[in-house]
Amino acid sequence: MAKPLVIWLPVMLLAAILVVPPASAQSEEFAMANSFYEDKDFGSAIRLYHSILDRGEESATLHFNLANAYFKSGDLGHAVLYYTRAQRLAPADEDIAFNLDFAKQFSRVQMEGVQLNPIRTFFETLVRPYQLHQLGWITSALFFMLLGALTIRISLGRGASWLRIVTAVGLVLLVAVGSLTTFKYRHDFLTPRAVIISEESPVYTGASEQSEIELNGAPGLVVEILSESGDYLNVLFENKRRGWIKTDLVARI
Repeated sequence: MAKPLVIWLPVMLLAAILVVPPASAQSEEFAMANSFYEDKDFGSAIRLYHSILDRGEESATLHFNLANAYFKSGDLGHAVLYYTRAQRLAPADEDIAFNLDFAKQFSRVQMEGVQLNPIRTFFETLVRPYQLHQLGWITSALFFMLLGALTIRISLGRGASWLRIVTAVGLVLLVAVGSLTTFKYRHDFLTPRAVIISEESPVYTGASEQSEIELNGAPGLVVEILSESGDYLNVLFENKRRGWIKTDLVARI
C-alpha cells in the first residue's frame, strides 16, 4: 500500500501525519478529505472519509487515513478500530502496524498480567503478513501439486526415491499451510472482536447495571466477544479478565 500517512516520533514529540493520496484513490471527495486533514480540520476530514465508506468504497488506505484523523482529533477508540480494519485489508503494511501499536500505547488502561500463549503467538506471527485468500491459494496449489505427485507415483508403480521424497515433503507442507489457513480463518473471522470506543465504559459481572463493576474499560482496548444478552456483550480482555459491557460502548471490528 502507498504510504499516505505516517506517524513520526522525533525525540519525545509527535509530528504531524502527512497525507499522500494513492493513485487508486484520486476521487475529488477523497482529495478534499485529505486537504481537510492537512489543514487540521479533522472533523470535516472524518465526515468525508465516512461518506466514501458509506458508498461502499472500502480500502486499507481509506481506513488508515480515517484512523489517523481520529487519532489526531483525540478519539483513540475509533482510531484503533480503523487501524485494525485497515490491517485486515493490508496485513503486511508496516505503517499500519506501527501506527496501531503506537496508538494502543495511549490507552489510559493497560492490561496487566497478560499471559501470552507462546504457541498461539508464534502462529499469529506467521499468519499476520498474509490475507486469508493468499493462504488459501497457497494451500490449493500445494494440494494439486501433491495430487500430481501421487498420480505420477501410481502411474510409475513405486516410483523413484526422489519422487517419494517430493511426495512426503509436499504432504508435510500441505498439512502445515492448511493448519495456518485454518488458524487465520478462526482468528480473524470466526472469533468476533470489538474495540471500546466510549470514554466511560464500566464492565460488569453480569448483564445489567445492577451487577457489580468488574473493571473500568478505556477507549482503544480490544476485546473478544464471547456472547450477547440483550443490550450487553460478554467480553474477554487480553489479560483473560471478562465481564459484561453495554453494546453501544464498543464497535465491532
